[in-house]
Amino acid sequence: MKKILILILALALILALAACGSAPAPAPDGGGDAPDTPAPTEPIEIATKPVTEGYILGEMLSILIEDQTDYTTNVTKGLGATTIIMPALENGEFDLYPEYTSTGWILVLGHTSDEAAGSDLIELLDAEYGETYDMSWIGPYGFNDTYGLAVSPAVAEEYNLTTCSELAAVSDQLVFGANADYIEREDGFPRIAAAYGLNFKDVIDIDIGLRYAALESGEVDVIKVDTTDAQLETGKCVVLEDDLNAQTEYYAATVVRNDALAKYPGLEDALKLMNGILTEEDMIGLNYKVEVEGMDEHQVAYDYLAGLGLLQNA
Repeated sequence: MKKILILILALALILALAACGSAPAPAPDGGGDAPDTPAPTEPIEIATKPVTEGYILGEMLSILIEDQTDYTTNVTKGLGATTIIMPALENGEFDLYPEYTSTGWILVLGHTSDEAAGSDLIELLDAEYGETYDMSWIGPYGFNDTYGLAVSPAVAEEYNLTTCSELAAVSDQLVFGANADYIEREDGFPRIAAAYGLNFKDVIDIDIGLRYAALESGEVDVIKVDTTDAQLETGKCVVLEDDLNAQTEYYAATVVRNDALAKYPGLEDALKLMNGILTEEDMIGLNYKVEVEGMDEHQVAYDYLAGLGLLQNA
């Protein structure tokens, strides 16, 4: 009997020790800490238009994303115009790209330039892009890269020109030059000509890359410019004030797929760091560094962001 009692007590002790050392069973409802979801390894695909400004902005977006998150990026530079980039974005080939408000409002959504004004345009774009394309607008970056009219310093002095209204009074004595797209598009030359009553002696179609040379040589007296062109820093032309505010606004911002925002947590916060960081003068200076001084656009973008104190790892 003593041996049997000892065996029973020993067995009970073994079972008790085993119970104390076992892990608790998982809760029936699946409670407890879930394992961390691994971060996506695919790079975030960024597209840009084939212009210096687009290259710089694309680099800024790439630098901020990689600095603020654990994601990598891939920048495809000079993909093409909006008509090429938007279908590629819809197909999922790219996740985001820098765009301009009135381009999205007029060219993509089909609205008129008369509707493309006001501080709420980003919100309107964001709502309609969300419904139509499942994309968002994040921004704006701060600068308005719109159209402008410019004359040579000699013409400005001869006719005492500082505004577009003053230009209208002598336009019948002057020759205007611009690329065909601007001459024909509704929010381009037809809009500004109607607003000021411009009636030039002649209107010449000039390749966009040759307009400043044509102005300097005297082939034309007035040209269309973009208000963040690098050449505006050279002093070789005088941009006339749009005193009637007739030009359509083109504020730069980021268009991004909503599924990319969901796939890459923290991406939206990184993109928002671009909000309000650039003026027209800033963008002219950055474009000048690349186009005239020959600096690399990545270095120009990096130096600018680091100078603002936006980079954690600078």
